[in-house]
Amino acid sequence: MRSLPLTLALAAGAVAPLAAQRALAPSPGTPKSFHLAAARSFALPNGLEVTLVPFGTIPKAHVRLVLRSGNINEKASEVWLADLTGAMLSEGTTTRSAAQLAEDFAGMGGEFAVNVGLDVTSLVTEVLGERAPEAIRLVAEVAQRPALPASELARLKADQLRDLSIQKSQPQPVAQEAFARTLYGNHPYGRIFPTEAQLQGYTIEQVRGFWSANAGAARSHLYVTGVFDQKAVEQAIRDAFQGWKRGPAPLQLPPAPSTKRTLVLLDRPKAPQSTIYMGLPVANPTSKDWIGLRVTDALLGGSFGSRITSNIREQKGYTYSPYSFVAPHVKDAYWNEVADVTTEHTGESITEILHEIERLQKEAPSSAELRGIQNYLSGIFTIQNSSRAGIASQLQFANLHGLGTGYLTSYVDNVMKVTPGEVQTLAQRYIDPSRMTIVVVGDKATVEEQLRPFQAAVP
Repeated sequence: MRSLPLTLALAAGAVAPLAAQRALAPSPGTPKSFHLAAARSFALPNGLEVTLVPFGTIPKAHVRLVLRSGNINEKASEVWLADLTGAMLSEGTTTRSAAQLAEDFAGMGGEFAVNVGLDVTSLVTEVLGERAPEAIRLVAEVAQRPALPASELARLKADQLRDLSIQKSQPQPVAQEAFARTLYGNHPYGRIFPTEAQLQGYTIEQVRGFWSANAGAARSHLYVTGVFDQKAVEQAIRDAFQGWKRGPAPLQLPPAPSTKRTLVLLDRPKAPQSTIYMGLPVANPTSKDWIGLRVTDALLGGSFGSRITSNIREQKGYTYSPYSFVAPHVKDAYWNEVADVTTEHTGESITEILHEIERLQKEAPSSAELRGIQNYLSGIFTIQNSSRAGIASQLQFANLHGLGTGYLTSYVDNVMKVTPGEVQTLAQRYIDPSRMTIVVVGDKATVEEQLRPFQAAVP
């Protein structure tokens, strides 16, 4: 019985020093600049660009062939034809079946994947470093001599039809489609989903024609990162790719996005939540404002500790996981806030989002708040550059937008140089509610009246 008070006293005595230690915890240090390992870059006579980056100590190599071809190259009647073509690339080459291709990559310690995006298509593998030359030759074979077998077309189209059906049944993809269509019209950036009839109608001739027309060395950049024999890798690249056709230069098709206030309501009867997609065109990565805009976005809605998240998630409880981001295309970008909110608070959620934008435009953030965001972005950047694939992704981004490696090595310094006044100015310059596209997918009967105040542009 006597031991209990003594135990509590001892525990209390232990808490005080711990609390004091926490109170005296050192503040975070200044993030360090990113240093890229010495890279070797060269080009083949046919136009193929190559970047080799030694990285790490684990004996593995990341091989990525990036082609400036993707959904941007589709006609209005060809939506997802690039995706279907990308799926077909894994179905073997003129000398290897799909099973043989998969087995060969597996025998090198890796696997093969094709990723199709709006602006680029990537052929990717990661293998044991000593097998990198062999993997490069195999990637080159896929790019130059794909089988694109007619026998697999029906199966892959069926896969895409299932994917289309799933996405069209979910509110966020539906909102994204309406947002993109409203912002970009009939530009390829505005065409998110095909119709079922389009998908079902694609022929093997269209697939083969799309790859033949859009694949080539002049549109391509090969990245190899990790631990590998540079001399052997370079020789493999020259041997495997020197015969690839030059092909066309990358397509230049800049969009003309909408800059007027538009409200779109898509009915989802009796939905317990509304999905909000709202945003507008902003500066693209070639702008001097790009990094400052990234900082502004992170503070406003692009991080878990952002103002919009704190407001409509932590304080109001309208939503669980809102987020914002700046989405870059080639010579184009847009800012976007996305939130699934309770139906009865749809209008209030938009009001609070706009309130946070207005608050940032009227008053610069404190230095302490901004420093927390800067440390967060610097830390994320460090994580993004901590793997073989991450290094390749960062270089791919810099090259796609013509930024050079200086963008990467100076990124942390430039993030940390952004001032509170600059954040306020950039919010005023770019995040203009009167120019926003607002899409809501929700129960029309409940939310239509809530949305009436947002139909007209803000004065």
